[in-house]
Parts: sequence; C-alpha cells; structure tokens
Amino acid sequence: MYIVYGIKNCNTVKNALDWLKKNKIEFEFHDYKAKGIDAAKLKNWSGQVGWEKLVNKKGTTWRQLDEKVQSKVTSEKAAIELMQQKTSVIKRPLIESKNKVVTLGFDEAEFKAAYK
Repeated sequence: MYIVYGIKNCNTVKNALDWLKKNKIEFEFHDYKAKGIDAAKLKNWSGQVGWEKLVNKKGTTWRQLDEKVQSKVTSEKAAIELMQQKTSVIKRPLIESKNKVVTLGFDEAEFKAAYK
C-alpha cells in the first residue's frame, strides 16, 4: 500500500492522484494541512533522498519566506524545523511504501517505471 503525502489543492498532487487512480494503484492520502508531519518521518525521508530535495525552493511558499529565514536553512535540522512549521514548503507529492520513499514530485515517466 502506498501513502501519498501532499496537500489537496496542489495541482501537482492532483495530477499524481489522478494518474494513480487511472492506473488502479491503491493508496491512502495524507494531507499535511489536516494531519501535519512529525520530525521523525521528515528525518527518515531526509536520510533517503536528502533534505535539500525535500525543501521545494521553486515553490510559492519558499519564495514568500523572508530572506533571513531562507538563509538559515543550511542543515537537515533547520530544514526539518521549517518543514514542520510550513508544510507547504515540502516538495510534493512524496509517495512512500513500507517507510521507503518511492517517488518525490510528479513525473509521468518516473511513475510508469515506479508503479508497474
């Protein structure tokens, strides 16, 4: 079973969910806005893909942050604190299975390869 982490009103998440449904892949959805995310989960993901990939620096949330706040995100610890406070800064969707990150973001070719 896959768990899709994201935010309901995110277009990238919607595209990923539509793709999974269309391809009859079972999943459950974890909405950061409703359920939050704990530091241990973020640390686990960071260990797998790197905290730098988890922080979406191309997104609106990051760009709206004060430059002083942005400049402090130079370590896993600082990134995890920010991601817990502002879950919208986490790159999405992140899909995991059995505590392993399967995909991060949505790319149809990557999904076809990962979810056979």
